[in-house]
Amino acid sequence: MGTLKFFCDTYALVEFIKGNPAYFPYHDKELHTGIMNLYELFYTLLRDYGEEIAKDYFYHFSSLVIAFEEDHVFAASKFKLQHYKKEISYVDALGYTLASAAGMKFLTGDKEFENIERVEFVK
Repeated sequence: MGTLKFFCDTYALVEFIKGNPAYFPYHDKELHTGIMNLYELFYTLLRDYGEEIAKDYFYHFSSLVIAFEEDHVFAASKFKLQHYKKEISYVDALGYTLASAAGMKFLTGDKEFENIERVEFVK
């Protein structure tokens, strides 16, 4: 059986930065994220800690980025529409779709993803 791979949403990236012990078991796993998640992360860190720290973490996680294609955008839109009663962001819908397409679990603590298939829900 292959290595279990995880797609980190912005929530997970922030928890890694905070040093949340619940995320320690994932430090040695194969991790990926998307450029839109880094965009969200940069904004959050810029707001809370300033540009230097925001850039440091942006570049730290940039090697984890996987690209998305038009088909991922279409699938993400369908996923968001399918779960319209939940407050799933466009960025998270795209990340979930990227994870699914690549055979990864979507790593998050976002309550909107609790009990959704192929999600590793960690608070």
